[in-house]
Amino acid sequence: MGTPHNEAANGAFAKTVLMPGDPLRAKFIAETFLEDAQLVNHVRGVNGYTGTYHGTPVSVMASGMGMPSIGIYSHELYHFYDVDNIIRVGSAGAISPKLKLRDVVMAQGACTDSNYAHQFGLPGLFAPIADFRLLETAVAVARRMGVEPPVGNLLSSDVFYDKSGRTMEWGAMGVLAVEMETAALYCNAAEAGKRALTICTVSDSLVTGEELSAADRQTTFTRMMEIALETAVEMAKQP
Repeated sequence: MGTPHNEAANGAFAKTVLMPGDPLRAKFIAETFLEDAQLVNHVRGVNGYTGTYHGTPVSVMASGMGMPSIGIYSHELYHFYDVDNIIRVGSAGAISPKLKLRDVVMAQGACTDSNYAHQFGLPGLFAPIADFRLLETAVAVARRMGVEPPVGNLLSSDVFYDKSGRTMEWGAMGVLAVEMETAALYCNAAEAGKRALTICTVSDSLVTGEELSAADRQTTFTRMMEIALETAVEMAKQP
């Protein structure tokens, strides 16, 4: 089996897949945390690996940047590779003054300026939300690790270089941070009857203009990765 974007064989992916945007971050997770990690996909340089974490099979594959990209990869993982859980692990820019750099944020829902959900032909606006079981498990894992994660809405935008200058208006409605993938991932999970969750690290703030250094990003992102991996282990224990 395979797709135009994924050369992996049947059964090559575990039931839970971590999805960072960057293929090199997928490689880092596999080499740092997984035992016996095997490269199962390398089409277009989008690295996909499967190994074990504390004895539990876990996969990690990059999503690329933006909703069209994660839309393709998550659809194929859900529909063609029998993946049950996708956990996005990425970065986000704070648009709420409640957030600090290095905060690990979990997306209960995803506002969006994208037209991605139009394809489903619904007679209104679909509200993309996380799977509660995944979210509840991840929050419990984070608390065990001494992390109290802010949980709420993220903004999934199609635009990185925003010429409108209106991104901060979402913050006035309680939206925590902005990124570019979650709404499409949550839509695909809903359509497939599967589970999805986004866990992001605040790497910069549109409120204060602060940014993490490269060294700080590596350290903070590692904590986010550990939360996601421990969540995968907990999900494997549940019926």
